[in-house]
Amino acid sequence: MDQQRIPSFLTQAVERNHAAAIALSDDLAAHPELPDQEFRSSQKIVSLLEQAGYQVEYPYLGYPTGFHAVLDNGDGPSAAILVEYDALPGLGHACGHNVHGSMAVLAALALAELRDRFQGQVHVFGTPAEEEAGAKVGMADQGVFDGMALAAMVHSWSGGTGTADMDVLSLTCYLVEFRGQAAHAAGAPWDGHSALAAARKFLDLADARRECFTPDIRLNGIFTDGGKAPNIIPDRAEVRLEFRTDSARKLKAMDEIVRKCAQGAAMALDCQVSFTEGFASFADMVRVPALESAVLSIMDELGVAHSPVMPPNGSSDVGNVSYRCPTVQPLLPICPEFHPLHTPEFESVITCPAAHQAIAGGARLISALLYRALTDGDFRQSLQDSWQEARRQKLKG
Repeated sequence: MDQQRIPSFLTQAVERNHAAAIALSDDLAAHPELPDQEFRSSQKIVSLLEQAGYQVEYPYLGYPTGFHAVLDNGDGPSAAILVEYDALPGLGHACGHNVHGSMAVLAALALAELRDRFQGQVHVFGTPAEEEAGAKVGMADQGVFDGMALAAMVHSWSGGTGTADMDVLSLTCYLVEFRGQAAHAAGAPWDGHSALAAARKFLDLADARRECFTPDIRLNGIFTDGGKAPNIIPDRAEVRLEFRTDSARKLKAMDEIVRKCAQGAAMALDCQVSFTEGFASFADMVRVPALESAVLSIMDELGVAHSPVMPPNGSSDVGNVSYRCPTVQPLLPICPEFHPLHTPEFESVITCPAAHQAIAGGARLISALLYRALTDGDFRQSLQDSWQEARRQKLKG
């Protein structure tokens, strides 16, 4: 295989299945389902993969709408395709999961047609709830990506250019509960210890630390419980807090800062504080230079203009996969005009002709990466070496 080009037989396999992928994308757009409720969506995708010859485990690893499909083509390397299909409350598929989920499925269908050209295993993971708890986090923790030569997906984007990867911030979410002593707020306030006052001072202390944060750090919190009535000193208050950083080392340091602020506030107000994990932490992205270089070569072949990878300003459970194997999530535009993700404007273009055409381009990108990883030992080794070094630098901090 010419390493700078997409094989013509792969392009032809994508084109033969393109109509089915468009139909899938439009069906997902017409029937958006919220995180962990994607029953119709996952069933549609599983049916297509089974018809193509994949062996499917569904549900998977305790995720009712997750699946694991395998095309076992004899002894050889393994590579993974990641599929997303959850929608947003009130905004439908305004993150484009219908489009890039269908890209991933189309790539899987094309590779199934080409099984006489490679040996090894193609794994397709249905990963629900990316917009909330992120099933890839739990899947990665259970080791399903360990030993993969590659894990790949594309994320929908807009405007004139794509990027070789999507950098992301690590993310921790806590429910921080304060417990005090209730009392009548007018008759005997001196008998009380206000959990609400402790929670407020906790956020004040966290805010006071902001001037010493590095630019990548984000910290946001809301009150989920502030008491029952204004004439009662609250004996319970709760804050849902999320904080993000660009490295696992900084995330640990932020965890210590947050806990110190909470403990200090609780001590000052004679209250107790406890932490409950809101969901398992999202990791930052281990970017693999050799993999990003391969993506740019494919984008050039597709005629997709590209710009440098943007600094991380959001989070994704793909980051957790990236600590387990070489992983990439390029951004690919699905329309020429720019619309921010998670907006009605972006949702309005997810079934436009340009989005339909982008499904084929994204599938060619994903399938070309996997095909090369399955057939080119030198490429696999370069990915492994590049990933190992990038991961080492990340863990070093």
